[in-house]
Amino acid sequence: MKVYTKTGDKGETSLFGGKRISKSDLRIESYGTVDELNSWIGLIRDQDILQTHISILLEIQDRLFTLGSMLASDPEKPLKNIPIVDISDIEYLEKAMDTMDAELPPMKSFVLPGGDTVVSYCHIARCVCRRAERMVIRLSEESKVNPIEIQYLNRLSDYLFVLSRKIMLDKNAPETPWKPRV
Repeated sequence: MKVYTKTGDKGETSLFGGKRISKSDLRIESYGTVDELNSWIGLIRDQDILQTHISILLEIQDRLFTLGSMLASDPEKPLKNIPIVDISDIEYLEKAMDTMDAELPPMKSFVLPGGDTVVSYCHIARCVCRRAERMVIRLSEESKVNPIEIQYLNRLSDYLFVLSRKIMLDKNAPETPWKPRV
């Protein structure tokens, strides 16, 4: 199987189900941003972090591929037998956050992104996740979108923030609180 098909050379691509749309369509932008997020999470996973974090990140990457396939499907011709993201995936993230949060000191202020390279990657991934969420919300205003897709991205951005704090703790690196000048 060749990687190149030449079918997108004129700026269009196919959704699952066969419908051709512009590569600039918000649906393509949405799942393309989910793909970008998945790549950032892969970069986090490749760092020197605990195996527990790596295992959860692998699960998240699987879920993001699933979410991307949901977004890449023609909403007018839903396909059968494709994987889906469901409430158990959101509960998985919540449980992982609760476990990490139990070890973290309480937050007394906002924290500035940074402090360690992998922590910075977590913050970048969180921002990309928020962008993906905003895109999927915009997409839902013009096309059919499963609300679980928005919920998953929302919870995932929370998870990435908590992960950034937990990795700071794991690496014994100090958090930098934001001290607004008023």
